[in-house]
Amino acid sequence: MSELSSQEVTHLLLAWRQGEKEAFDKLIPVVYEELRRLAHSYMRGERKGHTLQTTALVNEAYLRLLDCSRVNWQNRAHFLAISAQLMRRILVDYARSQRSLKRGRAAKRISLEEFQIASPGPDPDLIEIDEALQSLVLVDPRKCQVVELRFFGGLTAEETAEVLGVSPDTVMRDWKVARAWLAREMKKAS
Repeated sequence: MSELSSQEVTHLLLAWRQGEKEAFDKLIPVVYEELRRLAHSYMRGERKGHTLQTTALVNEAYLRLLDCSRVNWQNRAHFLAISAQLMRRILVDYARSQRSLKRGRAAKRISLEEFQIASPGPDPDLIEIDEALQSLVLVDPRKCQVVELRFFGGLTAEETAEVLGVSPDTVMRDWKVARAWLAREMKKAS
């Protein structure tokens, strides 16, 4: 968040939750830019011809965040974590709606540059990833959060570490294990 420090953003989030309109007005441009950064980083990895545009993803996430005014915001990191989860839900809902519109035809595959699955087959789709993540969260919630923040949120290992309150090395270990676990789960489902 370029114009305001992390502490200033945290202060504005807390003030917004308490109903201060001025805090909300100051927070809007910063939050919107952060959402654009997250969405842009995620959409870069999408397949060509994807009909959901970055701006639409940002706007949908932004609207859903407006409904989160009563969230007990902890800090900027908490905001990023919630935003990543919202974007994941939006993208999965979108993928499901596209699949149902195609009446049984397989959903288009997405490119997962950093999230390469060990198998030489085609890229998994977003719905398969979401289903595997729903299983992973039951086994290890932090590893699931790492995938959400890195893959769906577009955060670096360092940013993910800040959000989760762990070291970047821990994030990288979790990322590696989570990818292997998800690959195994998705292979079983195929």
